[in-house]
Amino acid sequence: MNVKRIVAKTSREAMRQLREVLGPDAVILSNRAVDGGVEVLALAAEDIASMAPPVVEAPASAPAPVNRVAESDRAAEPEPEVTIKRRLIERVAVPSEDSAQLAKSVISEIKTLQTRLESQLADLAWRDLPGRDPSGAAVMRDMLAAGFSATLAREMLEALPKGDAEQAQAWMRNTLMKRLNVMQNETDMLDGGGVFALMGPTGAGKTTTTAKLAARFVVRHGADKLALLTTDSYRIGGHEQLRIYGKILGVTVHAVRDAADLRLALSELRNKHTVLIDTVGMSQRDQAVAEQVEMLCQAGKQIKRLLLLNATSHGDTLNEVVQAYQTRGLDGCILSKVDEAASLGPALDCAIRHELNVHYLATGQRVPEDLHLANRQYLIHRAFKTRTLSSPWQLDDSELAFAMSGMQATYRESAVALG
Repeated sequence: MNVKRIVAKTSREAMRQLREVLGPDAVILSNRAVDGGVEVLALAAEDIASMAPPVVEAPASAPAPVNRVAESDRAAEPEPEVTIKRRLIERVAVPSEDSAQLAKSVISEIKTLQTRLESQLADLAWRDLPGRDPSGAAVMRDMLAAGFSATLAREMLEALPKGDAEQAQAWMRNTLMKRLNVMQNETDMLDGGGVFALMGPTGAGKTTTTAKLAARFVVRHGADKLALLTTDSYRIGGHEQLRIYGKILGVTVHAVRDAADLRLALSELRNKHTVLIDTVGMSQRDQAVAEQVEMLCQAGKQIKRLLLLNATSHGDTLNEVVQAYQTRGLDGCILSKVDEAASLGPALDCAIRHELNVHYLATGQRVPEDLHLANRQYLIHRAFKTRTLSSPWQLDDSELAFAMSGMQATYRESAVALG
């Protein structure tokens, strides 16, 4: 058994040399970074095949006649070329449980070696990123540290123009601002009127935000031009909070239970300039979310749906929320609890990737003071605001390669699982 050692400057060069020396069926035992490049240890396919046990033939009830001439002719024929996996299976695939288990074990070991190789190559690629592309590494590090997803960071890295780190970071922030859709002014929304439904999971701040929007409409058009609806009949006293706000503002509040009630209520309120609907909160994984969306779509009147995104939530959670509520489309979103969020990166990442129009930012419980028009420059600046070094989520530069290679491996496994 002859273990071949190959040293090259890059992993790609090492793979090319390996194919030339040992052929395409060679099995890689290990690879690691060394001074000046990458070291790869491998075995030829024939050496791996020779390690398998000889074929054990099953006993026959009676010896069959032997054709000596045919055996001699077959012995003179050259052995056909097969891949390493096929040769191993042919050598160990005999009608016995031990040999079948051995075949499975060998195949499992080969797959394990392949997985390790892919992981190590990905790790080496990201380790080399600061040396190959310092500006790209700086962009990737800053975006991940700010809470943006690896998917969006890779998109930015692919489109990054050449330049130094400072120019790359400026380009990245300007590009994010261009891709972030915000409502430029609220005149069209307040003066245009219509029916608006605030949707989102439990605890996102829908009722308080509904009251804040109601106060803005009342200031501009008066209380008699506005009506409030609530579909929250599940929580004990769920609609009472909105009734209290309505009483303070002098606005009538109506409770609806189903699509029929909603159609009837909207028909009776057709003379109102604006109607705000406070929907019941439910988990994004609840099947009732789809029913709620359908109820709003079948109300007999166009309802503009605004999604409440809790800025304190994890990026994956926000992604699930958007996917659950945008089945029939969304007219925009409102970022809530901005004052409580340590980072706005996950919420902004979700809004950018799903192309949501950010209308307002909710920054507290005060009605109506803590509701502000979304501002691109402020949001991007806030997202990349220096985080404290004591944060347990802060990545060191040396850990960037492990984080990215791990994310890439997870993405690859998910893609394989989904077919």
